[in-house]
Amino acid sequence: MKNLKRIAAITMARNDEFFLSRWVEYYGGEIGIENLYIILDGTDQIAPKNAKGANIIKMPHTDMSRATGDKYRIGKISELACDLFNKYDIVIGCDSDEFLIVDPNTRKTLSEYLSNLKYSTTVSGLGLDVGQNLSKEKKLNTKKPMLVQRSYALLSTRYTKPVVLFKPAHWGSGFHRVKHHNFHIDKNLYLLHFGAVDMEMLVSKAQKRGPDWVNHLRRRGNGTINLVTNKTPHGERYIKIARIMQRICRPIYAIGKPCMIGIKWVVKIPTRFRKSGV
Repeated sequence: MKNLKRIAAITMARNDEFFLSRWVEYYGGEIGIENLYIILDGTDQIAPKNAKGANIIKMPHTDMSRATGDKYRIGKISELACDLFNKYDIVIGCDSDEFLIVDPNTRKTLSEYLSNLKYSTTVSGLGLDVGQNLSKEKKLNTKKPMLVQRSYALLSTRYTKPVVLFKPAHWGSGFHRVKHHNFHIDKNLYLLHFGAVDMEMLVSKAQKRGPDWVNHLRRRGNGTINLVTNKTPHGERYIKIARIMQRICRPIYAIGKPCMIGIKWVVKIPTRFRKSGV
């Protein structure tokens, strides 16, 4: 397709080789690895083997509280995004475990689809928080695509993020909003979050924080994993309803964010999404 826009993608990561390598594989395949910008939080951090050709930026790591650290990191990412508009038409920013996909029914690649959108500043994909159904799904095989192994997700406003910028702007912490701009949820875009894709991965991370964290996780479980395991999943019609709700509903405390008035729907992920290769 002619007249494709110039697109860049940014992420920041620390001690996250598995998801970062998947992030590189996916976005590199969609927009070209030379258009990936990876900020490594720590001069000791090593880029994934498949990141050769990407733009790697290493920053000294500083211990901070979670809130302070989130603000610091998103500030650095937003600064880079604004600078990149000297070279690019569109900038994608997201965490390394988040994948923006376009509905395969459009028969367009991500770059083709984004190149033809007409939003002024930003656009969101509908958030799908993918989790392991412990009663139906085995431990994740890290050598295979994740969507081939996972079939359930929580419809989550937390991951309906405005990760695409069409002009310089600044994200709020965690990419959850774009400061001073409204959000728009596109009908064919989805942001898939895989932080809860595997319970054993979560346990492994908890072990690094100490036995109390492991005991808490094994006793209480993970919120997303608990929901996708125990709730009856809905069909694709609920995905469409959720998109409408999130367009209309806003929390009083955060008008610039989507809301589902406390409803938690688990859905079966459309099998065609596996074509994304994620």
